[in-house]
Amino acid sequence: MVALKVIPWGDVIEHAPKVLNAARKLMDRDKAVPVGSGPTPAALDQGDAPPSLGELKNRLIEARMLIEQQAATQEQMALTLAELAEQNARLVGAVDLLRQRTRVLMVAIAALAVGMVWLFVR
Repeated sequence: MVALKVIPWGDVIEHAPKVLNAARKLMDRDKAVPVGSGPTPAALDQGDAPPSLGELKNRLIEARMLIEQQAATQEQMALTLAELAEQNARLVGAVDLLRQRTRVLMVAIAALAVGMVWLFVR
């Protein structure tokens, strides 16, 4: 019973939907990240002059912002995954403990049944 009391089941149950919602929001936000608004390579191939230094600077700034957004998203996803892994480990430990206790109870029930049969036969 001590091992079952160690696991904060209320917290696990309470936080499971929050973790799932956070994961869904991350996935939705990752899909909603806008693609750069600069000219496409096809537009550059149409005989336009090479982009100016200012345009290249703007594209570089946009690319850096996108990289930072993706890094932040990746970090949040890693944290969510770590939380899920921790909860999974706790659940596996609890299930293992319950399995062991079930075996002990089955042996105790079998011993009591044998004792009851012995008392009735006697």
